[in-house]
Amino acid sequence: MILMNRTWHSLSWQEALQILNSDLKQGLSGEEIKIRQKEFGKNKLPEEKPLSKLKIYLEQFHSSFVYILMAAGIVTLFLREFADAIVIWAAVFVNTTVGFIQENRTSNALKALKEVIQQESEVLRNGNLKIINSEELVPGDIIILNPGDKVPADARIIESQGLKVNQMVLTGEWLPSEKISRTLLGQTHLMDRDNMVYMGCIIEAGKGKAVVVNTGIYTEIGKIAKMVKEAPERKTPYQKKLANFSTLIGIGTIIICAFIFFEGLIKGKEFVEMFTTSVAVAVSAIPEGLPVAITVILALGMQKILKKKGLIRKLASAETLGSTSIICTDKTGTLTKGKMKVSEIIGDRSLVLKSAVLTSEAFIENSDDLMEKWILRGRPTDKALLEAGIENGLIDIKKKMEEDKLSEIPFNPINKFAAAFYKESGEMYLYISGAPERIFERSNLNDQEKRRLEEKLKELTSKGKRVLATGYRKVDKSENITYEIKGLEALCYDFIFTGFIALSDPIRKEVKQAMRICRKAGMRPIIVTGDHKLTAKAVAEELGFKITKENLLEGIDLDKLSDKEFEEILDKIQIYSRVEPKHKMRIIGAWQDRGEVVAMTGDGINDAPALKKADIGIALGSGTAVAKESSDLILLNDSFSIIVKAVEEGRVIIDNIRKVITYLLSDSFTEVILIGTSIFIGAPLPIIAVQILWVNLIEDGLPDVALAFEPKEEKIMEQKAQGHDVHLLTKEMKFIIVIIGVITDVMLLGLFFWLWKQNFDITYIRTMIFACLTVDSLFYVFSCKSLRKNLWHINPFSNKLLSIAVVLGIIMLITAIYMPLLQTLLSTVPLSIYDWSIILALGIIELIAIEAAKYYFIVRHQTED
Repeated sequence: MILMNRTWHSLSWQEALQILNSDLKQGLSGEEIKIRQKEFGKNKLPEEKPLSKLKIYLEQFHSSFVYILMAAGIVTLFLREFADAIVIWAAVFVNTTVGFIQENRTSNALKALKEVIQQESEVLRNGNLKIINSEELVPGDIIILNPGDKVPADARIIESQGLKVNQMVLTGEWLPSEKISRTLLGQTHLMDRDNMVYMGCIIEAGKGKAVVVNTGIYTEIGKIAKMVKEAPERKTPYQKKLANFSTLIGIGTIIICAFIFFEGLIKGKEFVEMFTTSVAVAVSAIPEGLPVAITVILALGMQKILKKKGLIRKLASAETLGSTSIICTDKTGTLTKGKMKVSEIIGDRSLVLKSAVLTSEAFIENSDDLMEKWILRGRPTDKALLEAGIENGLIDIKKKMEEDKLSEIPFNPINKFAAAFYKESGEMYLYISGAPERIFERSNLNDQEKRRLEEKLKELTSKGKRVLATGYRKVDKSENITYEIKGLEALCYDFIFTGFIALSDPIRKEVKQAMRICRKAGMRPIIVTGDHKLTAKAVAEELGFKITKENLLEGIDLDKLSDKEFEEILDKIQIYSRVEPKHKMRIIGAWQDRGEVVAMTGDGINDAPALKKADIGIALGSGTAVAKESSDLILLNDSFSIIVKAVEEGRVIIDNIRKVITYLLSDSFTEVILIGTSIFIGAPLPIIAVQILWVNLIEDGLPDVALAFEPKEEKIMEQKAQGHDVHLLTKEMKFIIVIIGVITDVMLLGLFFWLWKQNFDITYIRTMIFACLTVDSLFYVFSCKSLRKNLWHINPFSNKLLSIAVVLGIIMLITAIYMPLLQTLLSTVPLSIYDWSIILALGIIELIAIEAAKYYFIVRHQTED
């Protein structure tokens, strides 16, 4: 029985029952149920298993730099260089532990897909109504739908009694869909299939009966679950850049080490000696402190973003935010409040609101409490009308008149109006509100008045507003009055038209400013919504978008475009309306193919595949568990403004990562040249492997971590957005790394050869070089505080942790030179005051030279710009 691909909405419910071999009065028999359960399986989706703590920890090792460190650690163990091995493996342990702690803290065990369908259903079987576990449902089951129920499976409506279903989790449309049983056209859009209900959606009002047509993985949610599973996990820009960077360093290190190793063998040196020397070069080339520092920067960034109401689920995603260039955002709940509100009243305000409030079916749940604590219940439209009445002081009138209510006609999708019959001051009045065209029909308007009102209605709806009309009439006691609904409907004519009420979902106050910052930062916001294009257009224009016809594209029109045609108009489209999950995937993919870093917001089940495919999936805190599980960032208060704040923190993260890389690579570059030059000319090593490790991990370790706490630089949100193609090493970084390396090496090699020619003891010479290298790195870390400004343009001591780290570094250097235990470990000897004066003088001269070179580069760069 192949059912899943049928267009059930285009069949009558009688045809659906016939195809499914089900009976309206009896439902399915016990035998038939067993056969179908065997054929279709349980009505459930595959459950997502949360990551175990062990797996979260092991994932921290998936880093190129960690691999390099581990390789170096294994080699040093093999050579029995235990001191070096201990330091290297300690770096591996610290890096993986910090990453594990942060990711484990933010991970959660949301069993999202199971949560969506875990429920019971009322079903007709063997002629009897039964309550069963929804997992036992099969195609052909007749189900009863009641207010508050979660729809247990995809089903074709048989009967609808004012049935209204909130399909936001599936379609993104926040207003409830009014369900009908009549047949629809085959090409009807998913969101407009009003004779269908879909798994996971909520029954807001009314009752209904439907026949199940698809269950489990064959439902619309099931298709989305499959898309989520199949959506490829893209590496973040940070992961790609760091992987390329690590590969470059790894290959470079191997080439240099191989050259030195074989050159030494050719010159007749011992195998073990050259192997040990090659390891020393490898150790000098690898910035061992980099993984720890980057992990701390990312973890710190996550904490800062959390303080701004954004929860990052994965460590690497924190940096990706800073590279974001395209933001595909939903409308409802992110740009708007997701709450209907009266925005405009046309006509006599008091009369219009009176009719609206008296016909509203909303109510105050706790009317005895203080007004500010009142909780309103009812449909979104009715709550908005009641709220407007409260704000305008009409609530007392409603309370008083409720006692004299004679009868009412509840709103239904056929009549499209609500009416209420009241006794007022000895007279009887009938109030009405509803769809304007229905109120026009029942009012005493002449043709000219009607045309004028229709023009006004067109003007309001073109702004994306939902419009109601109101009216009232006095009922004469001589009329044939009956309080039953049908009798009351007969009185609904000849109304005095009082006016229009325009309702809208208000823009969040902070979003306009966030949009301005977004554009100034070089990012492009694009609205991708399930709503109608006019509604989306109105919201976009209010937010500063310049929208023409060519900037709008509906999902159904996107389907008609080839990839090449879509690529040609991609830059023009600012609003995508009436989109389905497949459209969101295609939009994201198109921008990613251009090398852009794409962020996508969403809150519904329908958004999950796109959230997973995007470089940064952003879920609303009020959204579904499925969306949150598929995301990288969760907006705890739903607002778009949090995205911009998170992007700002992401840019600070990128800045600080680059500062750390510049700082550490300067040391590594210096050490490689220092050792390589000495080997090339046949001189002894100026510094040994364990001393290099001490500098890289202990002396540089605290300052590089302290750089993680560097505050954001000015105008960081005025810089151009970075895509996938922007390299990790910028021109500024390369220039500073080379300049620092060259200047430092010139001074260190000069000092080394001078001392060597003077026949000083090699241990003393190495201690001097070790101390010089340490002091130099502790001095020029201040040059790394900004890669765009000179030291005299910033406050060098603004980062207190960095100042403390430098002081502690000096103390540890002194300890390494004068403590007997460390003297043995590091092969150092005590230095005199004269030695220290030379070391400090060289450090100051180097700092001045570096800043002078930086000044030249900055001025030249500004001239070129």
